[in-house]
Amino acid sequence: MVLNWKGAISKSFMEEFNIPTANYGEFTAETLDEGLAYIAKQTPPIVLKADGLAAGKGVLILDNILEAQEELKDMLGGKFGDASSTVVIEEFLDGIEFSVFAITDGNDYKILPVAKDYKRIGEGDQGLNTGGMGAISPLPFVDDELMRKVEERIIKPTIEGIANRELDYIGFVFFGLICVNGDPMVIEYNCRMGDPETEVVFPRIKSDLVELMQAAYKGKLNEVEIEIDERTAATVFLVSGGYPEAYEKGKIIYGLEQALGSLIFHAGTKSDQGDIITNGGRVIAITSYGADFKEALNKSYENAELIEFTKKNYRRDIGFDL
Repeated sequence: MVLNWKGAISKSFMEEFNIPTANYGEFTAETLDEGLAYIAKQTPPIVLKADGLAAGKGVLILDNILEAQEELKDMLGGKFGDASSTVVIEEFLDGIEFSVFAITDGNDYKILPVAKDYKRIGEGDQGLNTGGMGAISPLPFVDDELMRKVEERIIKPTIEGIANRELDYIGFVFFGLICVNGDPMVIEYNCRMGDPETEVVFPRIKSDLVELMQAAYKGKLNEVEIEIDERTAATVFLVSGGYPEAYEKGKIIYGLEQALGSLIFHAGTKSDQGDIITNGGRVIAITSYGADFKEALNKSYENAELIEFTKKNYRRDIGFDL
């Protein structure tokens, strides 16, 4: 069976297994009037989430009730296509977000390095949502006590819920979390690794990743251990000018051979008659190691300056809130 946790389904799962999350309601075009009334009773900010995948753009945080009501009409009217045929209206949680990852064989699990990504296009987390502008792992504010709460209150009951429902799921579970007054709460689940968190999580796994996946497939995760690199990894994403809205492709990328000491992940690129050119909005992820996040970021930023293409853009404040 394929495990597909869209917004409303994941909320009911968390409710069933007593996993901490924000209060919510879910609405369709047929229950629009109920949704408008629900919004009218909320205290802004108000969170609207398209129930399906919307390229990282299906979550809106609105400070005005009337604006939220208009957005609900637009979303249920097809703003995000089928992705917003159901919309979840959620309580706004005030805290700092982070991501935790686990791999499970359906019964046992292993926790992977924690990370934090930066989704907004603008510095200071302003502007439109993107697929991700950068990430850091580990995080100074995620200590042993917070991770103990994450495991006991969220990871264990989630894996137990998977087994209880006989979902027959093997693979990664992404926990999008927020720390509110020292307590973790779930914002979202995903049944995959996250991007760009993967570009800082995988480089910190010193164990053989293939062996880890094979152990999960064979139901033998309890027989393996994961060795984690103690260094910090930090990723900076180079994106095309105009992204996440209209942008141009086909710009020649220069300086890749000069970017030493970092891992260079190609995303929106392709080879064209001997040149590497841009072929998407998010073009290249630059990941570097350091003794702390500042040292790792400095190295990634050094190489971000060396790699050039027309209208290159990137955030210069990754980690600003740490």
